[in-house]
Amino acid sequence: MSRTRVAILISGGGSNMLALARDMVDPGHPGTACLVLSNRPDAGGLARAAELGIATAVVDHRGFADRAGFEAAMMAPLRASGAEVVCLAGFMRVLTPGFIAQWTGRMLNIHPSILPLFPGLHTHAQCLAAGMAVHGCTVHEVTPDLDAGPILGQAVVPVAADDTDETLAARVLPLEHRLYPAVLRRFLAGNRAPLALFPEG
Repeated sequence: MSRTRVAILISGGGSNMLALARDMVDPGHPGTACLVLSNRPDAGGLARAAELGIATAVVDHRGFADRAGFEAAMMAPLRASGAEVVCLAGFMRVLTPGFIAQWTGRMLNIHPSILPLFPGLHTHAQCLAAGMAVHGCTVHEVTPDLDAGPILGQAVVPVAADDTDETLAARVLPLEHRLYPAVLRRFLAGNRAPLALFPEG
């Protein structure tokens, strides 16, 4: 079976990267992790990827005068890895439309809210401030419009009366680790129908 080569972009510890990479260890998976790339040389996820035998690369955004130069430099290791699909997993840089266009229909992201609710940052605080009864996460295709691409999967968790940003984030994260790998498997197999997940138990 020919397996799709997947690159994962991170900025930090990479817990969602690990969830994706560990799922792709399965020889029956339609994808294989070919590269973990970070814009931060101190990203903890780089060492964790190396431990799994995945090639790593760093392109430090601070060494470039503009986003175009940074993104052009990122393309070199992506091309060298043979990446066919890119997964953003805690990659904290806004990408330009020009870069995104090179991966149209082949770039995924996970966002910690039930989109289209609460795009952007501080989603857990936004959810609590809005008095929502539920919260969750979304996997979507990346388009030039921030957090607005076609939805590929969502997971939902109830909001408790005593929730804080931290407790809510801690309950959403395990759902992210289930949802993203499940959606990627389906996506690489040609299934783009939205997937719904709920808390176990």
